[in-house]
Amino acid sequence: METKKQFLTIDEYVNACPVNVQGILEKIRGIVKENFPGTKETISYQIPTFSLNGKSRIYVGAWKDHIAIYPIPHDSDAFQKELVPYISGRGTVKFSLDKPIPYDLIEKIVNAQMKQRAEV
Repeated sequence: METKKQFLTIDEYVNACPVNVQGILEKIRGIVKENFPGTKETISYQIPTFSLNGKSRIYVGAWKDHIAIYPIPHDSDAFQKELVPYISGRGTVKFSLDKPIPYDLIEKIVNAQMKQRAEV
């Protein structure tokens, strides 16, 4: 992916990624839109950002070897256990590009984060 380009839209960001990563990003984008139809798409910190009711809720970044989602929702202990293999640093989950992407878990992250941040 191009690293020096200043992105104005999520489409620009996605199109700058390798084809295999584009599909992953579009699938995550679809999960957000399907679960939260009023979500606004923006670029913040030069990565795709999904906002609801004027607040940034989910950030998604494509990196050389992984897809990252920020921030991690703080939900039930059972959910936190599901996230453990993917947690990397404070507030970040990383999904390796050389392994199947757990879209069902990403959907749980999106739902938990959107609902949790709505309460803040």
